Amino acid sequence: MNSPRPHRTLAALAGGLFLGSFGALAEDKSSHLLHSFVRQQLTDEFWSEGAAFGDFNKDGVMDVVSGPFWYPGPDFKQRMEFAPATRRSKSQRNGQPVEFAGYKGFLGNENDYSDNFFAFTHDFNADGWTDILILGFPGAESWWFENPKGAPGHWKRHVAIDVTDNESPTFTDINGDGRPDIVCSSKGAYGWASPDPADPTRPFIWHPITPNKNYHKFTHGMGVGDVNGDGRMDLLEKDGWWEQPASLTGNPVWKHHPHTFGTGGAQMYAYDVNGDGLNDVITSLAGHGFGLAWYEQIRDDAGIRFKEHIFVNREPSENRYGVVFSQIHAIDLVDMDGDGLKDIVTGKRFWAHGPTGDPQPNSPAVLYWFQLKRAADRSVDFIPHLVDDQSGTGVEVKAVDYNKDGKPDILVGNKRGVFVFTHQTKPVDRARWEAAQPKPLAH
Repeated sequence: MNSPRPHRTLAALAGGLFLGSFGALAEDKSSHLLHSFVRQQLTDEFWSEGAAFGDFNKDGVMDVVSGPFWYPGPDFKQRMEFAPATRRSKSQRNGQPVEFAGYKGFLGNENDYSDNFFAFTHDFNADGWTDILILGFPGAESWWFENPKGAPGHWKRHVAIDVTDNESPTFTDINGDGRPDIVCSSKGAYGWASPDPADPTRPFIWHPITPNKNYHKFTHGMGVGDVNGDGRMDLLEKDGWWEQPASLTGNPVWKHHPHTFGTGGAQMYAYDVNGDGLNDVITSLAGHGFGLAWYEQIRDDAGIRFKEHIFVNREPSENRYGVVFSQIHAIDLVDMDGDGLKDIVTGKRFWAHGPTGDPQPNSPAVLYWFQLKRAADRSVDFIPHLVDDQSGTGVEVKAVDYNKDGKPDILVGNKRGVFVFTHQTKPVDRARWEAAQPKPLAH
């Protein structure tokens, strides 16, 4: 069993944290705070494109799950195997043959794909112990693993859904019953799968919400949110949004509202970006290309339409601060600085198609949070704060306050390993705060 190797990307200096060119910095409404993140790498092996927090041993402390392992908190220095971890790979590194545990990734010079894409946590059988949900490779099965309540050995595996399609499936309450569901496409249609209330160990019950339109298993871009403000969750996808009807009895087809939200990116969100009371859409434009945007909702006699606002794209001039990176394949939406507005956490998916695939495959594996700021005229700015440039993301990134200090931390699992970024703040005077802020490009 390998031990994680914790280390800092933002080195500690006397009196506070080093806040250099890639410290993530922002202002708090009540004081001038410098925000930074301490990086801990739990492993350098590639087992999964995602990770999640959950308390698996009932000690009241969050643990981490990624791949077939869970890491007990709060230090994450131990690694526990909950599923078989027998995979070994051979590759090349620095011109020499290497062999290592897990799938091919940064430990070699080749690309591979894990059967473990997304991780979520939930108590499926209501026994008081947190279980693990793994959404697998697109087109394949997904499973949940039953917590053995501290007993040794591998956890019992149950098939949740036999085909999970789309590259941004999620686990959230879409039907408003207070219980999370797997939301994805499957066998050509979008829908959700919920546990069988009579027996959660049986395969989940599938509820289609669209006709069978032969959606491909590798279709990109999907999310859940209330677009029209009626209190019901709608489904977002790259070609529009599907409006949830007043009744779900009989699995009715939801109404489709066509709109092009890029060519297919990552997780999509409905959120009131500019504060006008209407939920807008946040998405990346191409998971294997460039582009991060928000789509402003506009209502008129014709109904709901959207105006595109791209704020990160192919050229430095297309971002107010000169930020450019490709392969935005994972997004979370969380209030990072406590100002009441949700911010965007995202980055570059590392080696989505290997060291020679996709644009800029070997440029820095960056991780950012974009701070939302609103102006009085309802214009907005997304201020980029670089968290790290040696990790990137997988197909998901999660911002969760794992240590309950009121500041969201960031969790990544990808082809470079598993990373926890612990969020820290330090009050400073206005002059130092202003000097640390990202500066807009001169025009």
